Amino acid sequence: MAVRIRLARFGRKKTPFYRLVVADSRSPRDGRFIELLGTYNPMVDPADIKIDEEKALYWLKNGASPSDTARGILKMAGVWEKFAAEKNSAE
Repeated sequence: MAVRIRLARFGRKKTPFYRLVVADSRSPRDGRFIELLGTYNPMVDPADIKIDEEKALYWLKNGASPSDTARGILKMAGVWEKFAAEKNSAE
């Protein structure tokens, strides 16, 4: 089972709100997911990002691959740098 970290879209038309979720790559975008990692609201300035870093690092360490957009959000939140630092120190 290929596990991905990706965004699930919520909100009304023209007012998007996203959840950062861990899901099977074969499940639909807004469908079934394994775990909720956080939220992302691009409609406020600056964008509101809330991520459970502990859960996100757990899934990244266990092989979940983030989508391009999810990787960008993880970088904005500072989680991606922590993951890269831990990965480099382990080698």
